[in-house]
Amino acid sequence: MSAPTTPGPVPAQATAPGPVPGAVSLDLSGRTALVTGAAGGIGRACALRLAAAGARVRAVDRAAEGLDALADAARGLPGTLEPHLLDLTDLAAAEAAADGADILVNNAGLQLVRPIEEFPPDVFHTVLTVMLEAPFRLIRGALPGMYARGWGRIVNVSSVHGLRASPFKSAYVAAKHGLEGLSKTAALEGAPHGVTSNCVNPGYVRTPLVERQIADQAAAHGIPAERVVADVLLKDSALKRLIEPEEVAEAVLYLCAPQASFVTGTSLVLDGGWTAH
Repeated sequence: MSAPTTPGPVPAQATAPGPVPGAVSLDLSGRTALVTGAAGGIGRACALRLAAAGARVRAVDRAAEGLDALADAARGLPGTLEPHLLDLTDLAAAEAAADGADILVNNAGLQLVRPIEEFPPDVFHTVLTVMLEAPFRLIRGALPGMYARGWGRIVNVSSVHGLRASPFKSAYVAAKHGLEGLSKTAALEGAPHGVTSNCVNPGYVRTPLVERQIADQAAAHGIPAERVVADVLLKDSALKRLIEPEEVAEAVLYLCAPQASFVTGTSLVLDGGWTAH
């Protein structure tokens, strides 16, 4: 979905953390979690963190090699990890995959940076399918079991772009804004059944998705790739570094904790001060 050539890894703009200190202590033994887009980036970090907390994790992605590597990385953790090869454009299969999940992490996403008048309609359709319609179907598949058990956690990995728009990202911004509304609706319906639904809204995360879009951003803005991070990605962020996937995973895990049982229908923003403007 991105330009065929990309620059090297994005450098940190300030000192980035190593392993997250003070990680949330939570025992999810006996819980089944489903994570989409689990083969890399935020999804991979969430899958490993949930397995480290003892959950049975269904790791959903269409990238077989990435899922195999994830399964290797999860060996020895307190929980288990089951790779589940699935293209989320198969909406019926997505809904079926969510049956029995106690925790649902809607994370899968894709990006294309183009002006609206140049944005391919088929790509717009695919982005909305994967990032909005598939989460709806996954939630639809998970809720009956959650309601029957009287407990459930839906965590939608949104973005600062679920709260703010940026030029050249019409499909992504539209999908994330829609996900925010879907999440709030699920929160209102799920509350009487012990089910919470929230969004996590990171700014730019050090993931392959972000690294792949730098060339697209450079072309769209007419600037060299090396200026994209400072002048475009982090322009509105008070903290001048990318957030790490593991930091996002800790926020996701927090929303599954007993201490977060009264947190629902909201957005947990991890944007380095972007929306403080």
